[in-house]
Parts: sequence; structure tokens; C-alpha cells
Amino acid sequence: MAKHNRSVARQRRHARVRKQIFGTPERPRLNIFKSLSGIYAQVIDDMDGNTLVSASTIDKDLREKVKGLKKIDQAKAIGQAVAERAKSKGISSVVFDRGGFRYVGRVKALADGAREGGLQF
Repeated sequence: MAKHNRSVARQRRHARVRKQIFGTPERPRLNIFKSLSGIYAQVIDDMDGNTLVSASTIDKDLREKVKGLKKIDQAKAIGQAVAERAKSKGISSVVFDRGGFRYVGRVKALADGAREGGLQF
């Protein structure tokens, strides 16, 4: 039997939230994942199962931009980058999926950055 830990609890929370949240082509899902070292954001169309745009701290073009910043500032920059990429694909409105993480700190900073970049949710 699996030992209960933080990651298992997060996966259970995420599964519970995902029962309600679904991304359509008109309003895709903005999914967030954070690790100790980085933060990742994807805009996903759940009808086709495709990732439309993504941004993360390990992207080649964003890696140098976020290097040396605090993690919360990195998250804000990633939010702005994913919003900019989504706007270029014609996506202006998304459903926010916090991935089972609490809406504080880096998750909130990424969401604020995406809103500043022009995404509505």
C-alpha cells in the first residue's frame, strides 16, 4: 500500500478539481505544475488532448530571462510568457487549473502574470 505523502495528497486534490474543470477549444485550460526548482504552465484543449502553448523555467528562450530572479518573480515572468504565447495563437480566455496546489505564492504570481499578459480567467 502506498504511503501517504504530500505529492499523493496533491494528486488526489488535482483529480478532485479536474472532475469540474474541462478545457474546450474556445476556452482551454491553463494548467500549472511546480517543482522545487521550476514552474511550468500549459494551455490545454481537453477535447483533442492537445497542448496549445506552454512556458516554463526550463524553456530555452526563457531560461536566461528568469535566471537570477527569485522564484516568485520567475513564476510571474512565466505567466506573462504563456499569456503572450496564447494571445499570439488567438486565445484570450482560459479556465485556470491550479493543479492541486494552494493559490498562494508562486501559483498566485503565475496567475497574476498571466492576467497582466492579457488572459482572462
